[in-house]
Amino acid sequence: MPAHTLPTATILGYPRIGRRRELKRAVESYWRGASDEAELRATAKDLRAATLARLVELGLPAEGGAIPDSFSFYDQVLDATLALGAIPERFADISGSDLVTYFALARGDRDHQPLEMTKWFDTNYHYSVPEIDERTPFGANASALVERLAEAADQGIETRPVLVGPVTYLLLAKASDEAGEGFRPIDRLADVVAVYAELLRALAAAGAQWVQIDEPALVSDSLSVSREETLALVERVYAELGAIPVGERPAILLTAPYGDSSAALARLGALPVEAVQADLVRGSLPEDALASGALAEAFADTQLVAGVVDGRNIWRTDLRAAFATAERLKNAGIATVIGTSNNLQHVPHDVADETKLDARLRSWLAFADQKVAQVATLARGLSEGAAAIEPELAETERILADRAAAPGVRIDGIRSRVDAVTAEDRNRAAEGDRRDAQRGLGIPELATTTIGSFPQTAEIRKARAAHGKGEIDEETYEGFLRAEIERVIRLQEEIGLDVLVHGEAERNDMVQYFAELLDGFAVTEHGWVQSYGTRATRPSILWGDVSRPNPMTVRWSSYAQSLTERPVKGMLTGPVTILAWSFVRDDQPLSDTASQVALALRDEIDDLVDAGISIVQVDEPALRELLPLDRDRQAAYLDWSVGAFRLATAGAAPGVQIHTHLCYSEFGEIIDAVDGLDADVTSIEAARSRMDVVEPLGDHGYSRGIGPGVYDIHSPRIPSVEEQAELIRIAAARIPGEQLWVNPDCGLKTRGYDETVASLKNLVSAAQTVREAAVRA
Repeated sequence: MPAHTLPTATILGYPRIGRRRELKRAVESYWRGASDEAELRATAKDLRAATLARLVELGLPAEGGAIPDSFSFYDQVLDATLALGAIPERFADISGSDLVTYFALARGDRDHQPLEMTKWFDTNYHYSVPEIDERTPFGANASALVERLAEAADQGIETRPVLVGPVTYLLLAKASDEAGEGFRPIDRLADVVAVYAELLRALAAAGAQWVQIDEPALVSDSLSVSREETLALVERVYAELGAIPVGERPAILLTAPYGDSSAALARLGALPVEAVQADLVRGSLPEDALASGALAEAFADTQLVAGVVDGRNIWRTDLRAAFATAERLKNAGIATVIGTSNNLQHVPHDVADETKLDARLRSWLAFADQKVAQVATLARGLSEGAAAIEPELAETERILADRAAAPGVRIDGIRSRVDAVTAEDRNRAAEGDRRDAQRGLGIPELATTTIGSFPQTAEIRKARAAHGKGEIDEETYEGFLRAEIERVIRLQEEIGLDVLVHGEAERNDMVQYFAELLDGFAVTEHGWVQSYGTRATRPSILWGDVSRPNPMTVRWSSYAQSLTERPVKGMLTGPVTILAWSFVRDDQPLSDTASQVALALRDEIDDLVDAGISIVQVDEPALRELLPLDRDRQAAYLDWSVGAFRLATAGAAPGVQIHTHLCYSEFGEIIDAVDGLDADVTSIEAARSRMDVVEPLGDHGYSRGIGPGVYDIHSPRIPSVEEQAELIRIAAARIPGEQLWVNPDCGLKTRGYDETVASLKNLVSAAQTVREAAVRA
C-alpha cells in the first residue's frame, strides 16, 4: 500500500481522559504536588499505549496512518499554541518545562490570569483561546508530537499526529490587549503557515507517514470572516503546504468536522492534499456535483473520508443507511474511506461498562468503542461487498425497530399537553409591572449573589456514595444534607451576600440530578466525557417522552429559605441546557423534546413559588452552545430555544423574580435572544474576557438585571478586592447601577472552600467599595 493511501477505516480521534478518568486524576495529583512531572508523563504514556492497543483490537489497522494521535493533557487548541510557540508576552517570565508553561496558560497562577476559555464550535467542550498580536513570536515546537510518534512506533503501531489547522486556530484566537487597533489574528496567517510547514517537515523527518489537520472553521458561519472567505484562506494555505513534496512532509488528511461542508467539498478535493474528510452526519453530499461527475473529478487523486458514523451522539448508527452513502461514493469512482463525523472525544468510552443500564436501552447505544467497531464493519463491507456484512446490517435494523416501538418512547398524554401550548403560555407580565412588583424583595443596587453551587467537598461525595450503596439510610443522608445546607446559608450570611443559595449539596450534576427525577431519562455509571481540562461530565441519556412524576427541588429550597430572612434562590437547570448536556433522542425535532422538558420545569416553578420561594434561577449556560453553525438555521433554533425557556418560566407571577445564567458565549451574536428570554436577571461569564460582554449589552440597551461575572471560578486564583472592583466599574460605565448585579462567573462546585470564601469576601468588599464611591459621587 502506498504511503499516501489511508486504509478504508479510520476515526478522527478518541477519548483521552481514560476509561476511569485516569488522566484527570494524574493531572490533578500533579497540580496538588502529590506527584511530579515524571509520574504524570508516565501515567499519560501508559494511557496512550492502552488506547492504541484497544483501537487495533477494535479493528483499526496498525499500519497506514489509520489511528490518529489526538492525545492532549488539557486541550487541543492549547496544544497548538505550544506547538507554534505562540506564548503571550505576559507569560514570558514563567520558568520551567513546557508543561509548567502549558498549565499556567490553562489555569493561571498567583501572578497570571489564564487564557480565556470558550466553547468549541457547537459542543460542550471548552478550549483555551489563543492571544495573538503583531509581536507574538512563532516557532515550531514538534517535540511532543515527535515523542508520541516514536512511542507508538515502539508499540508496533503507526499513528497519525493531529493538529488544529492554521486557519481555524487564528479564527478562534483573539487579539491580545497589546494588539494595535484593527489588528486581527488572521493577519498573521503567513507567519503561522510557515511554522506549520516546519512542523510538517519535523514530523516527516521523525517518520510520520500521515498528519491530520482539522479545519472545522470551514463549516461555521459564526466566525469573524464569511464561510466563503474561510474557504479561500484554506485553499491558499493548503496550496502552500501541499506544494511541499510528500516525503519532505507527511501525507495530509484535511478534515471539516462538526457541520456541512458540501458546498465546499469539490474545491477541497481539488487541493494538493492526499485525503479530505466530510461530516456526513450533520452535513450532506453535494448531489449535483456527485451526479455530474464533478465530485469524482475533484477527488481523482484524493481520498474522501466519509464521516458517516456520528461522533457526537450515542445512538447506534443506522448501518444500512451509512453503508448506502459510502457505496454511492465508491460507485461514483471516488476512493472512499469510512470514518467518523468528528473526533470521538465527545462520547464515552464503552457501552459494555454500563452494566446497570437497562439491557434493552443498552442495545440501542454506541459509545466510542462501538463506533470504532461500526467503522471497521462498514469498511469491511466496502472492501468485500455488502453480503459480507449483511448479518450486522440486519441486526442493526432489528434493534432500531425495537427502539421505535419500545414503551415510553412515545406517550400520548405528554404529546397532547405539548400540542395544547399557546403563545400566551410563553409570555409573562410586562417588564415594568414585574419590576414594580419585585421591589418588595428589598434587593439593593449592586446586589451580590452566587450562581448556585458551593464546593462539593470530599465529605459530600463520600456521603452521597455511601447512600447510593445503601451504607447509610435515607434519614441519615437527609440529616447530613440539611446540616450542609444550614452551614452554607450561615456562611453566606457571614460573608455578607444579599441573595443566597442552598449550595446544591444534594446534586451530583446540574443535569444528571434532574435526569434521575424525570421520566424519559437514564443515567450512566462510567459515561464520562471531557468538558474542559480535567473537568468531565456524565451526560444523561434522554431516550423517551419526558414528564415530572414528583417535585424535584422544593424540599431543599424551602428548607434553606426557612433558615434565613434573606431571599434564597430556587435553582433549576433550563430546558435547552438539559438537552445540550445530555445525549438526546434523535428520532424527533429537538424543539419537541425541549417543550416536554419545559413543561416539567414549569410545574416545578409553580411548586417552588407555592412553597414560598420568591426568586427562581433557571440556568441556560448552553443557550449559545447549540446555536447552529449554519446561519440559515440559527433563527429557527433561537426561536424554539427561547420559546422553551419562556414556556418554563412564564407561569410565574410578576412578583417572582426569574434569574438565568449563561456561560462562555459570544453574546454579540445572540443578544436579541438573551433579551428575548425575558428573565428579570441574567448572570454571565465575563471575568476572563474583562467584561467584553458589557459593550454589546450597553449598545443593545438591555433593560433588565445583568450580572457579568467578576470572579473566574475556573482558575485557582483568588481575585483581589481591587481586581473585582475594577471589573465592576467597567460594567457600571455601560450599565446603570440599578440593573447591575455582582456575582462569580459560574457555580463554585469545583473549587475548594478556602479559595471560595476568600474570593467571595473580596467580591462583597468590591461591591461595597463601588457602592460607597457611587454614593460619594
